[in-house]
Amino acid sequence: MAKIVTVVVAIVALLIVAKSVGGRAGGAKGELEITNLTEQRKHTVEQLEHHLHDEAFIKARDKAEKKAEKEKAKQREKEIKKAAKEGELESKRESHLFVLDFIGSIDAKEVASLREEVSAILAVAKEGDEVLVRLESGGGMVHAYGLASSQLDRIKAANLPLTIAVDKVAASGGYMMACIADKIVSAPFAVVGSIGVIAQLPNFNKLLKKNDIEFEQLTAGEYKRTLTMFGENTDKARDKFKQELEETHGLFKDFIRDHRPELDLDKVATGEHWFGTQAKDLAWSMKSKRPMTSSLRRAKTKRYCRFVTFRRKNSRTNFLALLVMRQTMCL
Repeated sequence: MAKIVTVVVAIVALLIVAKSVGGRAGGAKGELEITNLTEQRKHTVEQLEHHLHDEAFIKARDKAEKKAEKEKAKQREKEIKKAAKEGELESKRESHLFVLDFIGSIDAKEVASLREEVSAILAVAKEGDEVLVRLESGGGMVHAYGLASSQLDRIKAANLPLTIAVDKVAASGGYMMACIADKIVSAPFAVVGSIGVIAQLPNFNKLLKKNDIEFEQLTAGEYKRTLTMFGENTDKARDKFKQELEETHGLFKDFIRDHRPELDLDKVATGEHWFGTQAKDLAWSMKSKRPMTSSLRRAKTKRYCRFVTFRRKNSRTNFLALLVMRQTMCL
């Protein structure tokens, strides 16, 4: 009896801990961090130039720059005072390029931070601002990347120019996000495309039968469960599951068609992937160049270039949810 009580208490404690961990993850707080990329680049250039020029040159250059900055600050102060009197103070803010990073996992859990970052930008954005997202993802769960894509759609809905930079991969769900952009910049050997849907799972039914283990699964609704990991799968269940895959693929193609109408989906929506240079030749509406170089160039030409990131605190995985997770369609 004591052993049974101990086991029951242990199970209850495990469930409580799992629920607690999951609850903290869902309501995790964090803070927004802003990095001035323009100043960061300027500092890097200055560091290197100290090794390229003599002290006399550095002093003369610094003196000239300080003088120019002082004159510019005076002029800016006059403009601000005038704008304040005329009630047009808000319009005098310089335009900014906001830079975001999205490195997506299979469940796209990073969307929680992306949502906060986009919300912050939209709260202060004005005409003339732009957004650059450095994207890296091979795709994942359908619903998760649908949500991630909707966050980028918020930027487009606000009429902010959106550029997606791909250094390594933006395939499947990653390309679902990328296709929303006004412009996609891809590295020559970055992987893009893979417009398809996949679902796979092992089946242990024969192993259970071999060991005289019975498996019971009760459902209400003819298609509440199609394929299972432990039950005996039928051709009818396979056909239904395949139908669902095709329907999801159709929705995926419709989404791409809405944002990239010039793409020949009969040719590219086969689940295949391409390198950046190949995608450019297939009229994927993208430029094949080094995205990081492009980002640095934008930091050079834009006076105000800010990297925005939302760092979550105490973010942990809900392990109980992972234990009960079944087969999931993935992009």
